[in-house]
Amino acid sequence: MTTGNDQKATLSYGDQKIELPVVVGTEDEHAIDISKLRLESGLITLDPGYGSTGSCSSSITFIDGEKGILRYRGYPIEQLAKKSTFLEVAWLLIHGELPKADQLADFTSKVTHHTMLHEDFGRFFNALPKSAHPMPVCAAAIAALATFYQEPETDQKVEETIIRLIAKMPTIAAYSYKHSLGQPNMYPSNNLDYSSNFLHMMFGTPCDDYEVNPVVAKALDMLLILHADHEQNCSTSTVRMVGSSRANLFASISSGISALWGSLHGGANQKVIEMLEAIAQEHGSADKFLQRAKDRDDTTRLMGFGHRVYKNHDPRATILKGACGDVINSLGGSSQLLEIAMRLEEIALNDDYFIERNLYPNVDFYSGVIYQAIGFPVNMFTVIFAMGRLPGWMAQWREMRADPAFRIGRPRQVYTGATERAYE
Repeated sequence: MTTGNDQKATLSYGDQKIELPVVVGTEDEHAIDISKLRLESGLITLDPGYGSTGSCSSSITFIDGEKGILRYRGYPIEQLAKKSTFLEVAWLLIHGELPKADQLADFTSKVTHHTMLHEDFGRFFNALPKSAHPMPVCAAAIAALATFYQEPETDQKVEETIIRLIAKMPTIAAYSYKHSLGQPNMYPSNNLDYSSNFLHMMFGTPCDDYEVNPVVAKALDMLLILHADHEQNCSTSTVRMVGSSRANLFASISSGISALWGSLHGGANQKVIEMLEAIAQEHGSADKFLQRAKDRDDTTRLMGFGHRVYKNHDPRATILKGACGDVINSLGGSSQLLEIAMRLEEIALNDDYFIERNLYPNVDFYSGVIYQAIGFPVNMFTVIFAMGRLPGWMAQWREMRADPAFRIGRPRQVYTGATERAYE
């Protein structure tokens, strides 16, 4: 990021004229630096939802929503999804560069050998109702890890915490699912890769020899890569905000899981499945459904199309479209929901109503279909999203803490309540 000495923005207010510096990012993004605005003028800016406010400078993820571009540390998401693995991408996000072969081998080994949970955690899960949604269970369990690993915050200890979180998150997620079924937990296996191990813990039982389908494991690994980071979204901003108080990684990540749980954020792919199932129950007519979605007097909503950032195709959705067919073919069946999804996409991409509104498929549109085909229950969709987003959250947390301009988050407000009044 550079500050151009000859680039200034001038704000006029009454008799005041305040010059504000313009900063330029490496992808030629321009921003007005208002960090000293209140100090120099007494004014603040008002931006509900922070849609036009940059909260930080970051070198982790670049998005161009107009062109449908997503890059991690400069690498296009299409290349990473095709050539990389989730643990390699996790290292990239956290450390800034792709790992060398020995670094990746060491990192993979450490993650593999830290997947086990302390046996006392069994009592933690048993204290929770079996009907509990797995997201608050995971948020609580991640926060509870801080009670097992109370450590001084040195660089080495933070690195160990990062490894523990990446390693134990799939185990916590699988345990939350097994607890809801009343089934015994499956211990992690050090002989399996990251995604295969999660599938083993989710679907294996002590009574059978569950064999992981390599096509399914690869698709799951790809899904985790596609979810690994997405700039300053709601949950990432939450992790940064909580971490700005110098809260540890466990507390900060727990807060991110809670933010992701919201239906407007991580719960969107669940809404897609519910929509596709509703269409299937109505004889599978995508055409009739879209007609209702276009009717202003109808409450029908098209889920999985459009994105707050992408005004073009979501590049992650394009990648997942092919993976959908691979998974379903590998499992030896067909999917009515996939057929409906493809028909919805075909119609919407050729309908001026949706084109004019930039309603293109997003990542949630196909991820939900893949999750369901694999056998994940709907309430686990967001948990898998959290597993994928974990390295991005930790990379953002570390970047914020290392920033020389680091300070505790403290947004301002425009007060609209009662003026001073006497208590009588």
